[in-house]
Amino acid sequence: MRDRMNVYFPPAMLREITELAERRKLSRSAIVEAAVASFLSPDGANRREAAFTRRLDRLSRQVQRLERDLGITAETLALFVRFWLTIIPPLPDDAQAAAQIKGRARYESFVETLGRRLQKGQSFLREIPDDIIDPEPDTAGERSEPS
Repeated sequence: MRDRMNVYFPPAMLREITELAERRKLSRSAIVEAAVASFLSPDGANRREAAFTRRLDRLSRQVQRLERDLGITAETLALFVRFWLTIIPPLPDDAQAAAQIKGRARYESFVETLGRRLQKGQSFLREIPDDIIDPEPDTAGERSEPS
């Protein structure tokens, strides 16, 4: 046995309820009953908290990957600059102009190659295995620093 109850909805909400009922092939009463039951359910808050927790976990993993990628990028750049500054001797003044022209051409080639790799979805960071970058956790459950 069911009791009848008359309720009033804003027109936009009633349209949404009607559209959902048509999509799911249910009555509008069934949609409203399920919504009210979910609202009154004692475990509704737990389900919402679980959904938020899953989303936060996913965001945390994404931030960890970004930190990892940023760390790799910074270390790669630092290593390259250190290597470059160590092995490249200064040029004599009469070779500066030719070196600048050649440098611009090489830079343009670099940018084109980078653009092609990015269009293909290739990434240097994806070429580096995770187990090389992320050392095993130590006994306290924290990541140990690389040597």
